Formats: sequence, structure tokens, C-alpha cells
Amino acid sequence: MTDKIETGNIPKEKFEFAQREQALHDVKLDTKPIGYFRDAFNRFKRNKGSVVSAVIILLLLLYAIITPIFSPYSATFKDGFYSTVLPKISAKANGFWDGTKRERLGEIKYDYYSAVGQETGLNPLKKEYGTVLSDDGLSTLYDVKLDTYYKVGCQFLDLKPEEYAALMKYQNDNNVQVIYPMTEESKRPTAYRSDANYWYRTTGSRGKADKDENGNFVDIYMRDGSDGGVTDLDKYDSLRIDGDDGTLQYAFKNQTGYRVRVCYYRYFEYVNGFEPCFVFGTTGNGQDLFGALARGARFSFILAISVSLINMIIGAIFGAIEGYYGGALDLVMERFVEILSGVPFIILATLFQFHLSNKVGVVPSLLFAFVLTGWIGTAATVRTQFYRFKHQEYVLAARTLGAKDARLMFRHIFPNSLGTIITSSVLVIPGVIGTESMLSYLNIVNLEGSGTTSVGALLSAGQGLMSTDPHVLLFPAVFLALLMICFNLFGNGLRDAFNPSLRGSGE
Repeated sequence: MTDKIETGNIPKEKFEFAQREQALHDVKLDTKPIGYFRDAFNRFKRNKGSVVSAVIILLLLLYAIITPIFSPYSATFKDGFYSTVLPKISAKANGFWDGTKRERLGEIKYDYYSAVGQETGLNPLKKEYGTVLSDDGLSTLYDVKLDTYYKVGCQFLDLKPEEYAALMKYQNDNNVQVIYPMTEESKRPTAYRSDANYWYRTTGSRGKADKDENGNFVDIYMRDGSDGGVTDLDKYDSLRIDGDDGTLQYAFKNQTGYRVRVCYYRYFEYVNGFEPCFVFGTTGNGQDLFGALARGARFSFILAISVSLINMIIGAIFGAIEGYYGGALDLVMERFVEILSGVPFIILATLFQFHLSNKVGVVPSLLFAFVLTGWIGTAATVRTQFYRFKHQEYVLAARTLGAKDARLMFRHIFPNSLGTIITSSVLVIPGVIGTESMLSYLNIVNLEGSGTTSVGALLSAGQGLMSTDPHVLLFPAVFLALLMICFNLFGNGLRDAFNPSLRGSGE
């Protein structure tokens, strides 16, 4: 350029003072300094998968904490009559999550459930889709939508005198029929003598309905003097079913009080104060799966977090000593670690359950098995970090100023390795939950005697029902799979967030 001023030939008048009348000083920064954890949090937020996983883990944790508190079913609740019923979201649900399933019934079963609905007013046959021929073409099958709650029908119960009186009073006060007439045992099908739902006449041992000429069921209710002249029948002073002329018998005395026949759906409502409704269905022994899974998840979370904290403390101290002092001490401590790590965990857990659990209990022995060797991975991580940072300039400067070993270890070196330690400790949690579930599933650890349950115990209980009632296995399996996947994604996000080499990246 022609007007370019050559260096050393700038005229004097071109020079002038800038800000001649102002005092020059450092300008205050407009932004606040970002700390280590704040910077890690900012990086973590940018990982959408990890954020979503953290939210899901939080929801699962809240489910495990809150559900047992507000569940209407206690931890000891079990109802054998409602075993393996299907999920039902509310007592009034209809069409979705309503405790029904589609089945094809033979004529005997179709009449059986029709009779249940006719007597109690609670028809298990919620919907009929028509009929089809069986594979051999010799019989008719009924394609229906079956209510797993209503199909329980009536059941025989033994009540104490005061319980019997209270139930009769409940019927009168609420105008609800709970007690139904007793049936003559000799007229029930031979193969189903104990089935309380056979209130109608049948032929043969299989219970084929023997209807009248109009196609109606013929009752076999117990009346005065019926069933071999039974006379020790209790006086009944409560609601009676339609068509009762006063001769039907609703109970008879036994050694403990009274033998009665009740509509179990209404009896459940009488005992508990609400209609039966299980959001996830029930297990094979009639336990509410929604509450049981929450209690099992809570136990698994508590166990895993406890193991993680204990292992972090032991591993941090052991690894810090190894990494800081090194030398012969490090060699001796590493040989000790190699001996412990050579013992297979499953053998260790099995031996503890066979021998130690009889003295201290199942849960403490399981915790001890996890802690005995679980800290080794944390110790190795801390040891590596101490070897990495102990010769840094700021550590040498602190030592020159007179800092003691404990201060150098836990005030100068340890904080720099905290991110890695936290990440490894968090990833221990899903590992413990998965291992505990595996041990419970294989029945190596049996928590039934300890009064608690776990996700693995529920998986083990549902294994035998996989083909007939898959929901018993489905919900614990989905919970465990979701938890493991989310913890892995969450751990990956933490690893990147606490990586010092990424500090300030993405700004």
C-alpha cells in the first residue's frame, strides 16, 4: 500500500496519549468463576441421554420410597384366593388394564363362570366374542373376555362367632349380600367337592351342568332337613337371596365357630374397606406385586448404596496409602489384594449364606460378602490417581511449606481424584443390584425368612409362571432392565463430566 507508514519513520505528531486524564486499573470481570463441580454439572447437562437416565433413576427411587408408605397393602399381605390375578388400574377400569384376559372356554367352564355371575351378580364373562370349534371339531369353545377378579366367585370360610355376627350386621347396614346359602356336599361334582362355586346341579365327575327343560340352572342349596338330615344348622338373621322362602341355610356350626359360604369379592371389600385392585397384579402367593416390587427395589437400593459407600471409604483409604507411600508397602498391600481378588464372589456369597447367615442373618452376611472384596476396584482407582498426582508441583510446594502426609493426601491429592472415585462408586450400585438379583434368582440368597424381598426374589418367584401368568415376571424384569440401562448411561455421563481434560470444553 502506498500510504503505509514504514517502521521507524512515524512522525512525532502521530503519537498521542490515550486516556490522559483517567487512572488506569484492572477491569472487573463480568462473569463469575466456574468451579470444578459447576463445570462438571454443565457438561453433564449437555449429555441428554444421561439427563434422561438420571430422571428415570430418580423416578424409580421415588417409587421405591413412596409406594410402600401409601400402599393399601401391607408387606405381609397375601391372599391365596387372588393369586396371579391380572393388573387392574382401578376398581372401575373397563377396557384397559382392567384385570381381564381373553380365553377360550369349554362348555363346562363356560357354564361354571356363567353360574358364578348369575348367583353373585358379578359376571366373570365380561364380553363374549362368539364360538369356535375345537381342533378336533368335536366340541364348541367359547371365545370370551374373562375377569380374573370376579372368577373367584364364592369360597368357604370358617368364622368365629363374633366375626359371623359382625358380617351379618354389615350386610344389614349396607344392604350388600356377602353370605350365600350353603350347598349340599353330596351333590357337588366328585372331583370338585371343595369348590364353593358349584351351587347348581351337575352330572358326572367333571361337573357338567344339568339344567332343566328351560335351560336354567337347578340349585343344590342346603335346606332344612337336607343333606342327610343335618339339623345342627345355625339360625341366620340377615339378608337373604332372591327366591329364598326362609328354608335355605346360610351357615352351620363347626369346632371354631361357623362354616359359611361367601362371595369373596364382597368379603374382601368388607374386610379391607375397598374393592380388590392390584395395579401390577399379584404374585403366585397372592401378594400385591406393585407394593412388593417397590419394597424389593427399596431393599436393593439400600443394599447397593450401603455397599457403594462402604467400599468407597475402605477403597479410598487403602488406595491412598498404597499410591502415596508406594515402594515396599505398596508391594505388600498389592499382594494382599491379589489374594482377596482371587476368591470367586459367588463361592464367597454361597459360603456366607450357608454358614454365616445362621449367626448374623441373611442380609448382614450378604452385605459382608459384597464388602469383603468389593472395595478392591475403588482402591485400584484411587491408587492410580495418587500415583498420577503425588509428584505434581502444587503437592511439592505444599510439602515444602511443611504440610503433613495426611494433609497432602486428603486435602491436595484426593480432591483431584474425587470425580473418578464418584463415578466408579456410582457404577457399583447397578452392579450390586444385578448381582443380588442373580443370587436371589438362583435361590443362593433366600430373603423370605428375613421378612423382606428383593427384585431377584420376585424374578425367581415368577419364573415358574412365565407361560401361564407372564405379568408376575414381566414387571420385575422391566424394572431391573430399565434400572441397569439407565445407570450405565448415567455413569457414562458422570465419567465425561468429571474428566479434567474436558474442563471448559463446549463453552
